[in-house]
Amino acid sequence: MRKNLSRLAIIALALMLVLSACGGAPAATEAPVAEAPVEAPVATEAPVATEAPAEDTGGFQIPEIEEGKFNVAMVLIGPHDDGGWSQAHYEGLVYIKENVENVNIAYIENVPEGADSEQVFRSLSRKGFNLIFGTSFGFGDPMAAVAEEFPDVMYIHLTGIASNNTNFGNLMGAMEDMKYLAGMLAGARAKQDGNPKLGYMATFPIPEEIRLGNAIALGMKKTCPECTLDVRWINTWHDPIIEKEAAASLFDAGAQVVFTGADTPAVADVAQEKGKWGVTYDWYGSCKVEHCLTAPYWVWGPIYSSITEKVIAGTYVPGWDYFDAETGALGLYGFMEGQEMQPGVKDLDPEVIAMVEETLAQMLAGEFTRFDVFTGPINDNKGNVVLPEGQSLEQVDLDAFPEYGLPCTVDVCMKWWAEGITAELPQ
Repeated sequence: MRKNLSRLAIIALALMLVLSACGGAPAATEAPVAEAPVEAPVATEAPVATEAPAEDTGGFQIPEIEEGKFNVAMVLIGPHDDGGWSQAHYEGLVYIKENVENVNIAYIENVPEGADSEQVFRSLSRKGFNLIFGTSFGFGDPMAAVAEEFPDVMYIHLTGIASNNTNFGNLMGAMEDMKYLAGMLAGARAKQDGNPKLGYMATFPIPEEIRLGNAIALGMKKTCPECTLDVRWINTWHDPIIEKEAAASLFDAGAQVVFTGADTPAVADVAQEKGKWGVTYDWYGSCKVEHCLTAPYWVWGPIYSSITEKVIAGTYVPGWDYFDAETGALGLYGFMEGQEMQPGVKDLDPEVIAMVEETLAQMLAGEFTRFDVFTGPINDNKGNVVLPEGQSLEQVDLDAFPEYGLPCTVDVCMKWWAEGITAELPQ
């Protein structure tokens, strides 16, 4: 689906004045397409990481460019080997190096959101980097400010909501697809185990996290109508200790399967200790213990390479890129080509496995999209009708809270919990 970008450009200007609060993007543009799902690459020549302090860069030493090459930098919210979100992006950066000619790559890790990140983006721009990726929602306002100062540099913001349509845009994908399928598996597992309780360890109360939680619940109800989903907010993207504590809290409160919205595989490690089940996130390698059911994950390399090639060619127009599963940039661990199902999935009802495989095949063929995930009838957890039979959410509905002032369809914004979720929305 393509939105009218001239209208959205006006909306984006208003959004720049609003405190950032969600992931995703207000409208969709055509996303770069990969021919088939691919595994994340193994680094053959690692990009340069910097850790030593330097003046006026928030304590980060800024890497040098390579003259005569197209220079790409990536700013990571966590460590590049976190086993989740940042590692998936890091491997996407390496993929650029391996697949696009005459490119130099570098990254800076563990950069906090806010003023420190703004100085990092500014310093990278002064160094002469041509294309800069910022991989956390809270980098949005800092990147937008720096983009105005360096019109010849291209800035791509992950999970953002704003663009200037010139040299600053955002990028996100329909992870709700894979969370929906994982919800089917988790519901079936909990039902088969005789304990219809699930948990969701959410990061921040933003539309992205609510959207993904709702997708889990909708999938769960397909295979376990009696199942419920508890939600705990941890208010961090990456903190292994907090993640373990929150997972343990959900398991101890009775959950049989717990999902995470955070970066590390902690939820599966705790599930292993408790003899229950965890669903990890972001990176295909995160689902490495027996009691990990599956992992919805990203494959950023083909997307990043396509963007880089278009920026080099001068044909890339930044805006609101939101790709779906047919790009091959989304995966469900155990169900992609060459992968084996996890032990906790193998013995599920064959009809459930067939339903997940069939729906996944439709997603990869572009026949079932994020808008099909959010098609009525859908009720919220208060008994209200969110969407009647046959009606679908639009892109702006997936990304927005009413406070943003966006024209959500029939007043449907992503500020509701789906039926089966036992939590209250945070104020």
